[in-house]
Amino acid sequence: MLYAVGVAVILLLVILSASIRIVQEYERGVIFRLGRVIEGAKGPGLFFIIPIIDRMVKVNLQIVTLDVPPQDVITRDNVTVRVNAVCYFQVFQPVKAIVEIQNYLFATSQIAQTTLRAVLSKADLDEILSERDRLNDDLQRIIDDLTDPWGIKVALVEIKDVDLPVEMQRAMAKQAEAERERRAKVINAEGEFQASQRLAEAGAIMARHPLAYQLRYLQTVTDVAGDQNSTLVIPIPVELLRGFQAAFGSEASPPPPP
Repeated sequence: MLYAVGVAVILLLVILSASIRIVQEYERGVIFRLGRVIEGAKGPGLFFIIPIIDRMVKVNLQIVTLDVPPQDVITRDNVTVRVNAVCYFQVFQPVKAIVEIQNYLFATSQIAQTTLRAVLSKADLDEILSERDRLNDDLQRIIDDLTDPWGIKVALVEIKDVDLPVEMQRAMAKQAEAERERRAKVINAEGEFQASQRLAEAGAIMARHPLAYQLRYLQTVTDVAGDQNSTLVIPIPVELLRGFQAAFGSEASPPPPP
């Protein structure tokens, strides 16, 4: 009698353990009864299923971070690059994720890889390096459209690294150096042009005001005299005296030659 009771208790515990299912807050349970889905997804909480007849498959609703492995891509301008990316997606229809696709994680990974190669092969190298935001949006939109029938929502796709061949890196370094030299020459030429404009304006002012020319001449003489010179020869052109004569009258006229 005790043996039968013990067997019954053990059998009851086995049935209960096979019947009780606990679904976490971030999960949903898809129940199949004799091979058919019943009443959609369950959860969260405690649920009872009929052993042998029912089968529950749990689906995680958390955002999945999918690392897209490096892909060799030939760009539109025939440059071979190695690109990897990261994809963030989430299951929003658990029944479709289980029924419509065999393994939605693997399928999403394959779709992300093929889409990454397809999109980047239609872009130039400069676009891949400078227009990542636009390419990320294109990748997200295409992958999301392809995985939508599986009940999967792709939230974000980001291109992580772009590895260039060594020859291309050297060529880009030379191009950047040439661009910096070009900018330096343009800035230098622009400075010389502005300086020549200022000198021309200063010359025009001195031509209108002879006294200003004479004062500039005297300032130059003063600067030269400041150097350590034993002898200083100062030529006095006739135009200098004429400037003073024009400014102060006939008193500044030069003496007659001997």
